[in-house]
Amino acid sequence: MRIGIFDGAINDGTVAQVLAGAKQAEADGFDSFWVPQIFGHDALTALGVVAHEVPRIEIGTSVVPTFPRHPMMLAQQALTVNSIADGRLTLGIGLSHQPVVEGMWGMPFDKPVRHMREYLEAMMPLLETGSGRFAGEVFTSRGDLSIVDRQRPGVVIAALGEQMLKVAANLADGTLTWCTGPNTLGSHTVPTLRAAAEAAGRDSSRVIAALPVCVTDDVASAQERAAGVFAIYGQLPSYRAMLDREGAAGPADIVIAGSADECRNRIGALAEIGVTDFAAVEFSSDPDEAGNTRDMLRSLG
Repeated sequence: MRIGIFDGAINDGTVAQVLAGAKQAEADGFDSFWVPQIFGHDALTALGVVAHEVPRIEIGTSVVPTFPRHPMMLAQQALTVNSIADGRLTLGIGLSHQPVVEGMWGMPFDKPVRHMREYLEAMMPLLETGSGRFAGEVFTSRGDLSIVDRQRPGVVIAALGEQMLKVAANLADGTLTWCTGPNTLGSHTVPTLRAAAEAAGRDSSRVIAALPVCVTDDVASAQERAAGVFAIYGQLPSYRAMLDREGAAGPADIVIAGSADECRNRIGALAEIGVTDFAAVEFSSDPDEAGNTRDMLRSLG
């Protein structure tokens, strides 16, 4: 299982801090470096800077919302960043959430599975060949991209439910999850994705699991802190469904917290259920916890 770092500085810091985080992640020997697209800096733009300055590590978005971006425009941007990265980009995309799409952007959130399926059907040919002709119920894309050093990035989608996992298996390279616990990953996410990929004759089995991690002597305090920091994710319907499937009252219940050995064992167990990549969301209350958490993660390499 590959180990990566999920960096949040893109939302509450500067691009220079994102770059510093990527440089440190590479120096520490991690396999990948992931940034979210929420309401801070633009993820792909920041990763273009990272790609130019940090030469080895895989870089990825977790995730770029599809609703406000036409598939052709996102393909163009992703190909540009992947050119800078010399093929190291993984483009993670997702629907976002109904309160954001409808409440903030004023766009309808109806038939989300159809939306994602058509989005990929329009975008993937552009990433693969630079040319696409697609006309669906939601999207139309007719045009070519003249990017001479085109390299197709990896593409994963934030797929949680069964139908979205099947879309990931049929049209993308796998899935990237958040707020999805080990029992759900093992009993639902991995087998659903693998079965659909096998039925389609495709190798779409990448499962990137992101979870909060903290090496600490005070697990109760870490869980209490996580309950506040990650509270919103227990309220959004798609994540709430995964927490309910896990039997978790909230995000605090799926935090990986405890001694270095306890955290190491819990992360290692994810590989046994078919998780291919772990993206660590480091959170801590002081520099000692932060340092111990990073040391534990480095030891997994």
